[in-house]
Amino acid sequence: MNANTMGWHRQIAAVIFRHALLKAFGTTLFISLFFSAYFYLLKNPIHPSTVMPTIWLDHLVGFAPQTVFVYVSLWLYVSLPPALLSTKRELYAYGASIAATCIAALLIFCFWPTSVPASGIDWSKYPDVDFLKNMDASGNACPSLHVVTAVFSGIWLHRLLRGFGSPLWLLTLNWAWCMAIVYSTLATRQHVAVDVLAGLALGMSSAYLSLRYRPII
Repeated sequence: MNANTMGWHRQIAAVIFRHALLKAFGTTLFISLFFSAYFYLLKNPIHPSTVMPTIWLDHLVGFAPQTVFVYVSLWLYVSLPPALLSTKRELYAYGASIAATCIAALLIFCFWPTSVPASGIDWSKYPDVDFLKNMDASGNACPSLHVVTAVFSGIWLHRLLRGFGSPLWLLTLNWAWCMAIVYSTLATRQHVAVDVLAGLALGMSSAYLSLRYRPII
């Protein structure tokens, strides 16, 4: 049975286990290196930090501490696109694309450190959010890397799932998860709307360019 006659679920199951060790090791290594650079810049800014302004959109999104679990689900979400790639060539190309995207954001953080404004919320009343705030301080705000990587992953997942002939409900679930992560960046007060809009711009443009030049297998 060739791939064209296999059901979408069988095609997905078939590719997930290809190069499984490379995918697992590569994703873990990438996240570890990224966090090392991210937290270094967070703790050692070379310029004074700019506090990002709020706009009308910030006042429309209320504080929702329960969305912290959606916020941290990003780390599962970003592992899905590489899991659905079938060849080493595609994996390396994808890795280079997401790395270039993150490096672009890190360069912005390096030369233009930013932070979110004080919210006036007593975080001690919300232990899960308080833990998040202690782990990921309010710096390196614009663009929101959570939004950048969620949107980049969402666009790639959409393209890959369509290629497998996935049903509409699965495509919709992908975008619902992506948009929930974007929403959570505001609802947890980790970012303001300007950070989110900048993240959307970088994530969408990077995904478009990477897919345009995606290796044809």
